[in-house]
Amino acid sequence: MESPIQLTEKAKLEIRSTLEANKIPDTYGLRVGLRGGACSGTFLLGFDTATEHDQTYLVEDIKVFIDKRHLMYVIGVSVDYEEGLNGAGYTVSTAEKINS
Repeated sequence: MESPIQLTEKAKLEIRSTLEANKIPDTYGLRVGLRGGACSGTFLLGFDTATEHDQTYLVEDIKVFIDKRHLMYVIGVSVDYEEGLNGAGYTVSTAEKINS
């Protein structure tokens, strides 16, 4: 099943590196979801295990867990990893932001 989200090459490298460096068990994957309400919510990223409410996708060899209740809100999202003057971290962007 094709993932509804995209991971950039930098994000995939960083995710793999984090999983290996911290010896995180392979039952864990990247959780992508929403915190708060659908319209005013913020994106949630983290390492987690699957629950009964999740849909599991494979992006290459990376497990991605998305709560089925959040699925319609994260379709088309792109996860990147950026390093800048203010530090490094994951960024989440939607198609609307990319095109504007």
